[in-house]
Amino acid sequence: MSLLPHQLELLAPARSADIGIEAVNHGADAVYIGGPGFGARSSADNSVQDIARLVQHAHRFNSRIFVTLNTILRDDELEPARKLAWQLFDAGVDALIVQDMGLLELDLPPIQLHASTQCDIRTPEKARFLQDVGLTQLVLARELTLAQIADIRAATDPARSTIEFFVHGALCVAYSGQCYISAAHTGRSANRGECSQACRLPYQVVDAKGRFVAHDKHVLSMKDNNQSNNMAALVDAGVRSFKIEGRYKDMAYVKNITAHYRKLLDELIEARQYDHNPLVRASSGQTTFSFTPDPNQNFNREFTDYFVNGRQDDIGAFDSPKNPGLPIGHVTQTGQNWVDLMLTDRATQLHNGDGLCYYDLQKELVGLAINRAELVSAKKGMWRVFPKDALDTLKDLRKDVEVNRNRDVDWLRALDKKSSDRRIGVWATLELTADTVQLNLTDEDSTSVTVQQPFPAENRQNTSDAQTALAQIRSQISRLGTTCFIAPDSNITRATGEFDSVSVPSSLLNTLRREAVAELETARAQRFERWLPGQPMVPPAPYPEDALSYLSNVFNSAARCFYERHGVKVIAPAYEAIKEPGEVSLMITKHCVRFSLSLCPKQAKGVTGVQGFVKAEPLQLINGKEKLTLRFDCKPCEMHVMGKMKPAVAAQSKQNLREARQGVPLTFHKTRPTQEFGH
Repeated sequence: MSLLPHQLELLAPARSADIGIEAVNHGADAVYIGGPGFGARSSADNSVQDIARLVQHAHRFNSRIFVTLNTILRDDELEPARKLAWQLFDAGVDALIVQDMGLLELDLPPIQLHASTQCDIRTPEKARFLQDVGLTQLVLARELTLAQIADIRAATDPARSTIEFFVHGALCVAYSGQCYISAAHTGRSANRGECSQACRLPYQVVDAKGRFVAHDKHVLSMKDNNQSNNMAALVDAGVRSFKIEGRYKDMAYVKNITAHYRKLLDELIEARQYDHNPLVRASSGQTTFSFTPDPNQNFNREFTDYFVNGRQDDIGAFDSPKNPGLPIGHVTQTGQNWVDLMLTDRATQLHNGDGLCYYDLQKELVGLAINRAELVSAKKGMWRVFPKDALDTLKDLRKDVEVNRNRDVDWLRALDKKSSDRRIGVWATLELTADTVQLNLTDEDSTSVTVQQPFPAENRQNTSDAQTALAQIRSQISRLGTTCFIAPDSNITRATGEFDSVSVPSSLLNTLRREAVAELETARAQRFERWLPGQPMVPPAPYPEDALSYLSNVFNSAARCFYERHGVKVIAPAYEAIKEPGEVSLMITKHCVRFSLSLCPKQAKGVTGVQGFVKAEPLQLINGKEKLTLRFDCKPCEMHVMGKMKPAVAAQSKQNLREARQGVPLTFHKTRPTQEFGH
């Protein structure tokens, strides 16, 4: 059993168990979180005990917990990873998110395996293969278009695999799993959760003749992903799990963004409730919020829907990798220690502690934190703010500069408190028999329990006000307080003709309600079904290619055995094995710097004044002493960032590997083993 084709899953991130609990409370159908090791976010680890606590809370609502086990592994890490998988299974975890195919060769528990974004699923063939080896949920590359997503869904089986897609959050400019700049320059492997984020640095862009094309631009930094306007189209393309990026993000981000997409999915489900194949939530309960979700309120680099609707020319955050916020007004004058602002919307309120920012003359973002804010004129929208920093440190702050707000303290404070309420609907029926009073609770998932208490006839008191008595009964039964249930309706079964006139003591009703709620919680827990793992095809499905380069991230003997078992003849070691000393592709990306700078040959074709064929000649990126070469593969419309590993980094990485492997080296085929072909 897995996610059903008509179910929509909102998949939220969690840096910690407490954030995961709030993700569930704010409407997440599933949460993904890092365990105590082997997750591709090195500083977002959690103990098995904390994850078990999150699991217990999530399962109350039939929400699921997925744990990331998605780094590539050394041989000496395979056994610890296997043991961890069993510990997580015993803790009740519903699925493991994996990248390293070596894990599929191990004695794993009967738990579902989901393909990590690091698996780089861009083609129907790759998706079909991963489904056929037993992975039940496939997160597709963020660079895909709606048509490409639909093609992958058509090539796979909805009964065997669920299509997952990132709908919000930071964008990695490289195809996931295909970036080695960090490993080459620092020895910190992105495939092992230690990315140094070279993509967020500023670069000089120089052409083949040494001319500057761009100066101090963050040309590898993308805006943030936001698919809010494409949810219906993604559903139609076959996506069923909608993933929010952010295992490093704070509580306010997870609350806000989860609530935002919860509302969008609920609206979509409601709009299609009368369709031939209506959609439903993947978990139980309805969520209400005490705030209005707004993605603009959290850190973002402005938004893009990336390639979902085709290549766009505004996907980059080239001026700054920081949060520019939203425009709120402009500077009217500055004083010795204050700045006067005129706000565009006079209803806008500034607060002590708000964060403002503006662009200096070099288009660099400058932050301005408010120490004190004073309203000068409500009619004109005039405010005087006293920055925390001295004015002479705020570069190019002057009259008429546009000011943005990127931190609204008042809005954030609302999320510090309880900001959501998630409840499962229950229907209550009270029945009076000759000797007892019985209470039945049936929830929205058709789980039903009945409890009873003695209530002999001699203890009953009649009342002349039947309407008040019934109202009192309904009120007592519906008092579900801090439980996870809510009673939209309470029925009274008249088992005797005198029921209308019988007064049931509040103490008795309270006892019945408490016992029924406890039994319903127990019954729901007993009914909860763990997903079964996917079944690999027999005989083993052939891998779409018979040779693998370092780009396939094979870093251990079990992974090599896996690919050999699936028909691969030549297997190069992962880049992290330090076997690629020369210049190679350190990053492969769908983002094209030439296109973004209006230098693309396809753009130039047919343009007045452009004669002959314009070549996509290499460009060079320079940051201090670091130099990278950009080469352009125009047929698939991809860019390769070329470079080689620093000698000192290579030497240290080799030493680290020797120590880790305890003298047990990996061996790989260096040439095609022709003796294995036989023909």
